Amino acid sequence: MTKEDVVSSILGYARRIAVVGLSPRPSRASHDVAAALQRRGYEIVPVNPNCTEVLGVRAYPSLADVPGDIDVVDVFRREEYLEDVAHQVVDRGGVRALWLQLGLHSSEARHLAVDAGLDYIEDRCLKIDVAAASAGMKLPPEPE
Repeated sequence: MTKEDVVSSILGYARRIAVVGLSPRPSRASHDVAAALQRRGYEIVPVNPNCTEVLGVRAYPSLADVPGDIDVVDVFRREEYLEDVAHQVVDRGGVRALWLQLGLHSSEARHLAVDAGLDYIEDRCLKIDVAAASAGMKLPPEPE
């Protein structure tokens, strides 16, 4: 399956998205992306131990604290934390995909997610892909 196929699959089932590292500051990319997804009807679940609420939604200190299943975990953390986030995703269960935002790569996170049967995307913006899909646009395939 190509990266584009994986993105299309994720967009087909994504409804509840946990945003790890969601900032309460509107100037931050995580806030902008989550707000755009929320406006498009996605259920956003903020995960940030330093907040109790972001975008009018209760925030949770960790993925383990989030009740219920999560379709996608969208990550806005520095690369040194990505392997740990991937472990948390796999350990909690009930997650279908791990998505690392633009500029983020982790071979460790990729191996953990794929070995656990999750869909995995790195170095892409969920907001951009959702907008493109909603507009019926196809993004050019990325070099592998």
